[in-house]
Amino acid sequence: MRRMLFVGGVAAVAVLVAVVALWPVYVRPRVDDVRRADAILVLGGAHDGREQLGLRLAADGYAPRVLISNPYEHSPMVNRICHGGYSFEVVCFDPEPRTTLGEGRALAHFGGDWDRVIVVTFTPHISRARYILGKCWAGELLFVDPEPSLSPVRWAWDYAYQSAGYVKAWFADC
Repeated sequence: MRRMLFVGGVAAVAVLVAVVALWPVYVRPRVDDVRRADAILVLGGAHDGREQLGLRLAADGYAPRVLISNPYEHSPMVNRICHGGYSFEVVCFDPEPRTTLGEGRALAHFGGDWDRVIVVTFTPHISRARYILGKCWAGELLFVDPEPSLSPVRWAWDYAYQSAGYVKAWFADC
């Protein structure tokens, strides 16, 4: 019984240390002030307002084009965005692979002569996306997010998922 209590206590302390240590990485990552850019890149993922934020920033004149990562088989919302009529260019692409690494490779392909890109993703993904996209493209990356409301269960999932993603990204080449 004592051994189980000890192991449980050690596990609880380890989880607490991980949560505190990774808080600035996942919960309070560095976001940037939006400035004029060559493009806005909306990373794929949950439809949590990121597509609308990217389109709104372009409509407000922050960039002449929006790149929409579209790794979805059948998303009516993304299909409407990709075929909508806007006063700015909208480019939808299916990243290869269908991950942040694929989105980084696409950015390198599209942004060969660009200097600055605004990247839209959600809070827990910002730090890892900054790392991966920075490996693929040498320009300035400005990160913003739609600040979705996440449940404690979702935060726990993202702590684990993003941490595993960092390990995978460490070994990946762009």
